[in-house]
Amino acid sequence: MAEPTGATAPSSDLDFDSLLAPSASPSAPGSAPAAGTAATALAGPVPRPAHEEQPTWHDFAASWDLYRDPVACGVVAGAVLGMLGVFVVLRRAVFVTAAVSQSAALGVALAFLLGIYLGFTPPPVLCAFLLALGATGVLALGSPSKRLPREAVVGLLYVGASALAVLVGDRIAQEAEDITAILFGTAVLVRPQDLLAVLAVSLLVVVALGALYRGLVFAGFDPDGARIQGLPVARIELLLWTLVALEVSVTTRAIGALPVFAFSVLPAMAGLRASNRLSHAVLLAGLCGGLSGGLGYLGAFLLRFPVGAAEACVAALLFSLATLVARLRRTA
Repeated sequence: MAEPTGATAPSSDLDFDSLLAPSASPSAPGSAPAAGTAATALAGPVPRPAHEEQPTWHDFAASWDLYRDPVACGVVAGAVLGMLGVFVVLRRAVFVTAAVSQSAALGVALAFLLGIYLGFTPPPVLCAFLLALGATGVLALGSPSKRLPREAVVGLLYVGASALAVLVGDRIAQEAEDITAILFGTAVLVRPQDLLAVLAVSLLVVVALGALYRGLVFAGFDPDGARIQGLPVARIELLLWTLVALEVSVTTRAIGALPVFAFSVLPAMAGLRASNRLSHAVLLAGLCGGLSGGLGYLGAFLLRFPVGAAEACVAALLFSLATLVARLRRTA
């Protein structure tokens, strides 16, 4: 079966053993693992020798040229998704980002499938954005029946997009290729083009959030009052979900669905828990998201954990810390 163009990323979110093993040969970001690495990882964890030494901070610093791009990508994605997530959490739509990220993955898979049959591969990020935007559009329309809540539509999109992504992926991957690497990229090593896309889109999202901040707050807390004041509430909501679709599509392709969903929810919850002022909560959410991306990557390296899961766990720990601080402040 033909290999899809561009499907050279290492297995998605494998732990650092896949990179440190002699057969992995991680000489450059975005390089593919040796044959059988992905299949071995999917078969199950390989027991480590008892005498094997744990990686140290010195080892991480010595390999900084290799890990600089994924760390930068995780920090930027965590910070921007954290700030954007505040407005998503306030609208009680936390699982929308999960459905959107799966739709983005389906867009990537369809891009590679088209590349097999058409002879050229459309830009995967563009296809991911179009599918993610379509998902947000469906969710913005609401449920077609009053008997079905909005969460039912979210669940339908999540399951449907996940299943279709796997089915389409089965037609584009070789047997030794990890399909999740094609669909979601990898949080261990980030390709330079993915990092540039994340940086450019994140800058655009931050600028747009700054310009729309007051309208987003007013439309989120009191949409009826905002309409009376003449604000275009429907357009503001559409712009918000377009920003969500854009950021989620590029970051899902770069670092994976799990950290993207974690960054979209947990830092925002931590910021809202730690501060009663929304502007401060947005800044704290960005800080928590950036720390989750950076510290999660470092912790994954030192403890040899999967990067995406480690970043999600750090975000959860920061939320727990924010909750503890908020309770202590109330009792003081």
